[in-house]
Amino acid sequence: MALQESGEMYLETILILGKRRSFVRAIDISEEMGYSKPSVSRAVGLLKSGGYITVDDGGCIALTEAGLAVAEKIYERHTLLTELLVCLGVDEKTAADDACRIEHHISDKSFEAIKRHAGQSGEHKRWSK
Repeated sequence: MALQESGEMYLETILILGKRRSFVRAIDISEEMGYSKPSVSRAVGLLKSGGYITVDDGGCIALTEAGLAVAEKIYERHTLLTELLVCLGVDEKTAADDACRIEHHISDKSFEAIKRHAGQSGEHKRWSK
């Protein structure tokens, strides 16, 4: 199953929520993203059938290996692109919003070039001017 931008956003949100709490449920995703419970339920079903997440009997959602790989990729793009835009003088809110739009469409090749330029090797460092 090829993921669309919305699926990537859900996976990234599950990753972020998982860093904040010991378990993630659909209601947590709904509250974090501001989406209705039925919308989140549908997305959870699609992500589960696509092999990106698991849901236990208690409703706890976990990323599979495939889901974690996508979530980490999108999260890395988001944080690095936000950092770049802030360093270019964009305010934090605008930078984060713009990074969210860019992260889903930038090619792997272009993103890797940005990482190289930033001197990245897995951790974000200050941008050189």
